[in-house]
Amino acid sequence: MRDLIAGLIALGLFLFALGLASTLRFHRLSRDRERRELLAAGRTVLAEIPTSDGLTLFTADADHFYSGDTAIAKNDIRVVKVLINGSPIASYIARRSRSEAPGHSGSFADRPEGIAHDRWDVLVRTRAGDTLVGCGSIRERVSQELARSVFDAVKADMENRDAKADANDRPPTAATTPAL
Repeated sequence: MRDLIAGLIALGLFLFALGLASTLRFHRLSRDRERRELLAAGRTVLAEIPTSDGLTLFTADADHFYSGDTAIAKNDIRVVKVLINGSPIASYIARRSRSEAPGHSGSFADRPEGIAHDRWDVLVRTRAGDTLVGCGSIRERVSQELARSVFDAVKADMENRDAKADANDRPPTAATTPAL
């Protein structure tokens, strides 16, 4: 009798493990399919941000960044900031919009989550408004690395667009020919 009960428990555990494995495989296949669709649409995946609902992808194409389904026009980005618990620790202001005040991140007030769980976010300010890319509060630097990769990608694009704008603003130089 004892062996029968142990066998039933073992069978139950095996079926439970099989269910977990098939669920993990299903989620992995759906993530792979989503990634293939994004790549086919011309987007590059810059970060996979874990959320309570699964993963949110931060992607980019030639004209936009995407935080999940939210599109952020690259030409309209004026300020990007890394926030820890709502306080900015790094920022970049586009040179082509220096006349604008950088403003503050007060609309994203601090939510105390304990000392062990710092919340990392990236604030992207455009003409249309602010977009907060939540990078989470996972320990062991995971959220910090996600925030840094999002910030670095947006900042690099802003610097590239600033350099192009500076080059277009310069007057053309006279061509010279070597003296014979």
